[in-house]
Amino acid sequence: MGELANCPNCGELFVKGVQTVCQTCFQEEEEKFETVYVFIRKKKNRTATMNKVSEETGVEKSLIQKWLRQRRIQPGTFPNLTYQCERCDTQIYEGKLCLDCAGDLKTDLQQSEEKTIAEKENENKRQQVYYNVDKENKWRN
Repeated sequence: MGELANCPNCGELFVKGVQTVCQTCFQEEEEKFETVYVFIRKKKNRTATMNKVSEETGVEKSLIQKWLRQRRIQPGTFPNLTYQCERCDTQIYEGKLCLDCAGDLKTDLQQSEEKTIAEKENENKRQQVYYNVDKENKWRN
């Protein structure tokens, strides 16, 4: 079951569950979505950029980005509707990070992972040096 919360848009008290805004604001968002969707579905507007769509429809870029993240608007169908990577501001079509930032994050995580006991033992075995003892010459490498 949901929890009580204040709507981030209007401050009205509502039960937070699947919806993150109150019912009134949700209806307003749906109307704005319809406006945007009707605009970008027109053949001449399918290549419109985020700025152009926002200017022409009067809908905030943040809402359009929200719908792109939710995949309500498919980036493959509208190739110029991009938004910024949360780390480096590169224009992306999906997710929160561009491929470069995601790769950097993955590399950093892999480097910081603790090695297992078996990996440490294998590494120690590879570093060991063995000497061959010859009775006449004492030591030989």
